[in-house]
This record gives sequence, structure tokens and C-alpha cells, in this order.
Amino acid sequence: MIRIGGACGFWGDSSVAVPQLVRRADVDYLVFDYLAELTMSILSAARAKDPAAGWATDFVEIALAGMLPEIAARGIRLLSNAGGINPRACAAALEKAAAGAGVSLRIAIVEGDEVRAKLPHDAVLPAPLISANAYLGALPVAAALERGAQVVITGRCVDSALALGALIHEFGWLPEDWDKLAAGSLAGHILECGAQGSGGLFTDWERVERWDDIGYPIAECDPDGTFVITKAAGTGGLVEPASVAEQMLYEIGDPAAYVLPDVVCDFTDVTMTAAGDQRVRVAGARGRPRTDAYKVAGTYVDGFRCTGSLVIIGIDAARKAQRTADAILTRTRRILAERGFADYAATNVEVIGAEHAYGPHARTAVSREVTMRVTVDHPDRRALEIFAREIAPAGTSWSPGTTGAGAGRPKVTPVVKFASLLMPKRDVEVSVELDGSRTIVDVPPGGVSAATYESGVSEADGAEFACVASEPTAMAALPESPSAEVVPLVELAWARSGDKGDRANIGIIARKPEYVVTIREQVTAARVAAYFAHVAHGPVRRYELPGIDAFNFTLEGALGGGGMASMRVDPLGKSMAQMLLDLPIVVGDGRGRAD
Repeated sequence: MIRIGGACGFWGDSSVAVPQLVRRADVDYLVFDYLAELTMSILSAARAKDPAAGWATDFVEIALAGMLPEIAARGIRLLSNAGGINPRACAAALEKAAAGAGVSLRIAIVEGDEVRAKLPHDAVLPAPLISANAYLGALPVAAALERGAQVVITGRCVDSALALGALIHEFGWLPEDWDKLAAGSLAGHILECGAQGSGGLFTDWERVERWDDIGYPIAECDPDGTFVITKAAGTGGLVEPASVAEQMLYEIGDPAAYVLPDVVCDFTDVTMTAAGDQRVRVAGARGRPRTDAYKVAGTYVDGFRCTGSLVIIGIDAARKAQRTADAILTRTRRILAERGFADYAATNVEVIGAEHAYGPHARTAVSREVTMRVTVDHPDRRALEIFAREIAPAGTSWSPGTTGAGAGRPKVTPVVKFASLLMPKRDVEVSVELDGSRTIVDVPPGGVSAATYESGVSEADGAEFACVASEPTAMAALPESPSAEVVPLVELAWARSGDKGDRANIGIIARKPEYVVTIREQVTAARVAAYFAHVAHGPVRRYELPGIDAFNFTLEGALGGGGMASMRVDPLGKSMAQMLLDLPIVVGDGRGRAD
């Protein structure tokens, strides 16, 4: 059995994870995931100014600070994508820190993900890219470990590949052991977001103890591909089938075709069962042959953005905030026209505190304390500097109760957007460098066309419904039986949501097997499409995962462009599951009860 600790879920995660997992858990590996699409663009800009930059500095300066002697003494191996777009600089910084701590480490570097110079000249791109990185798989990580690396630093790779690489190395899994590769990928997927896999973001948050000392997840992995998710004894958090199931559903699309570089995973029949206190056994992942292409994440600059905000307190605060935002936009548009600038490329107004995100389902139109948030885009930085100057004057010009401008004038920043494309694996050379020796990694090219999965739709796909008419969602008709009642979906299910570009996903897990029929009947793709029609503008699809009594919904065009392109306060769809849990469900009269 191999024990892998998930020590980091993003650049900015807590510094408590490494000391906790090293001192309070007997782990063999620590995996650190730092990279998102926005992170890559930030790192690209940093390296353009400084050749020694371009990597996630938290890995050395925060996560490992003071811990290297203990890590080395315990023989724990470290796997991280902190290399960003400059793995060599990251390795050099770690080597220097280790030398200062009196520790000798064998550090391997995985390279080959940076492919901007290799893109075909006829590639259809929205603009010149500032970064283009292929999502590498687990085989280079395994190759580095096979050569004796104690630390493996990669650039862009899929988040789960770090853990899968360790398992391939430890158990001798072959490149065609599809089910085992899928299982190892699932273990990595549950670990990759840090404490989200051990009670973080859980629907039943009040049951999650001691947030201040939440346990980070540990996967105890067996050679057959099954594994147990747990956490260090005595830590906070919550590891039970529902909390782990939520994390499995996080940021996936079709659960029967979760495409990774090493394998196409099928999670529909995965089971999760309690295996003791704070222990969940996971089994049943299946795999299919890998595709012939890498996904490439590209970033490009598309103009500039500025966001201004004010706090408004008092009677009718929400209406005052909306009128203030309208006045700012009207005034600045007039100034722009007078000075020869074009209109804004895009605008977005949100009144935070008035349930703006809920659209027609909002219940707090009479909020007495709100934040007005106005975001504008423009191709010319000078135009947005005019906008930035016109936020603070609202504090003395218009609504009573206006405050909160003390943070100063808002900044104008470049708008970095994401572009996704595919590149044949045969065109990407991946290498591992250790002890000054560089080796090319033999990555099987894959025999399945990636185009097979581009649409994200499998044969198991449910019906597709377009989002139409942002009207309040109709509640299922009440039966005549007096035993029927209406409850919110949260009484029947747990849920978690996430993003993939401009597509949101919402996973719904039945609290009891007998609730599945009711959820299947009433939480349809059509109803979810209607509920989110005020924000989602593409098709909605529903998939079923009978192994965990769950459903996964994908909503296209639901995030205002998604990630760094979105102007919304929730560009990653984190809130969408919470909103859907308010959906009214008819129970009783044979429909299932939430007792």
C-alpha cells in the first residue's frame, strides 16, 4: 500500500498542509497542484520581466519552508507542478533552499509541455498567444521516479497525473492497464484540490469539525487500483462517502468519458463505502484507451478591464446600488464619446447582498446593506482610467448611505482569456532531466481520435435541453394527496459545482438510495436549464452515476466566458450547486420523503 497526501490545491493554499501531513500522517508521497489557466498567464508575464521567474514560488517559500530536513529524514517524495513555465528555475530555487537546510535532494525536471513555438501556422486562434502549454500525463512523472528522483517538478500536466505517476512507478502498472490507470487518476482527482477532498466545501458544512485545523486528504492505494481516502488522525474535516463523492463530481463533464492524457476514465459505476472512522473505500473505476492528442491551454490578451465597487447601506439599498451603477456607466459613456473613445466592449453590474446571482429566484430585494460592483472592458487602457476616476465621486453625489471607497481608485488590468486546442502527441517531445542527464520519455501516441470526445457527449448522455426564458422555475404539480409536501432539494441531496472554461457542472448525490427516483423525475435537464436560464446560454445535459446514486449536469455557456474571461463575481461556478439545492421538490404520496 502506498500513502499519498494531497498537500496543495492551488497557488495560495494554506501553509499548514505540509507540516500536518509530514508530522501527523505516515505518507510516502506529497503531491502539490498549483496551476490553473490564469496562473499560467501570470507566470508568463512574470518570466517576461525576469528570466528566473515563471514558477509557483509558494512551493519553496511557503509550503516547504523549514520542512525539508524532516521530509528528507522520513524519505517522503515530493511531486509538484510548481514549475509552471520555468521548471528549471523552480528546481534551482529548491536546490538552494535544500543546501541551506543541509539537505541533499535528487530533483528531476519534466519538460515538454511548452508548445507555443510548435503550434501549426494555420491554427485557428483568437489572437497571438502569450502562453501555450500541453497538459502532460503521468508517464514522465513515473519515469523520473524510476530514475531515483526524490522530487519531481513539472510544468503543465493534468492535476491527477502527479499521484498517478507515483502509482505507476510503485506498482509497475503498464501503459495499457486501463482500469488501474483510471483508478489511479481518480485517486489523484480527489487529492488534487487539497482539503476539498476531506470535508472542504461540503454541503453539510455544519457537520465538518474544526475548520482551523482541517485535515488534508490522504489516499491509501493498493496495487489493484482500489484505495481508501482518509486524513491524519486528530485533524478536523470530514471524510465520509458523501464528502468524497462530492469531490469526485467536482469539475467533471461526462462521467463515462473523463478524458486524460493516459486514459479515458469511466466513473459511472464507482462505489464509495465507509471503511472505518474517517475512512472511505473507493472502487469500480474503469478505463478505456487513451486518445491521440494532448489538450493545450493557451492564453491571450484581449484588451483591458476595470472593476469598481461601493458599499451602500440603508433603506432600499439594492435599488440605490443599481441606480448608482447605471449613473456611473451613463456618465462615463458620455465622457468617452466626448473624448473620442469607443463604447465599452462589455459591462457587467452586480449588486452583492441582493442575491443578484439568483436572478428571478432572488428573495432579498429589500436588502439594507449591499455592495455595488461594476466591471467594464475596453480595448484602450486610457478609457478605463477615466472610468476608474468616476467611482469615488458617487460617495458625495448620489445615494445616501454610500461608503466603502476607501480602498482607493480601482486598477486597470489586462484581460487575459483562455483558448483550448488539441495537439497530436507525436508532435510533443517530453523529457526528464535528473543529475544533469536528460532522457526522452516514451509516451504512447494513443490510438483513439481525440475528436471522438471533443463534444463531451457519450452514448450514455441524457437528453439535452437549451436554456430558454429566465422565468421562475415551475414547481412540479402538487398531487391531490394530503400527504404530499414541498421541500428544497437539499433535504434529498448533497451537491457540488465547478467549472471547465465556460461550462459549469453541478453534481447531485442522493442522501438515500430511495431518493434517486424522485430526483431523476423532478431534477431533469429541462428543469435545470430553466432554473439557470438567466445565466446559462447553451445546452444543459444530465448524466447518471448509479454507483454513488448521483447525477451530473453540465451547463454550457454558463459562466460569462469562464475563469479569467468572466466579469462575474463567481467566474468558477462555485455557487451554482448551492443555488440549485433550493429547488423545490414534491415529496410524499409515494414520491420519496426527506425524513
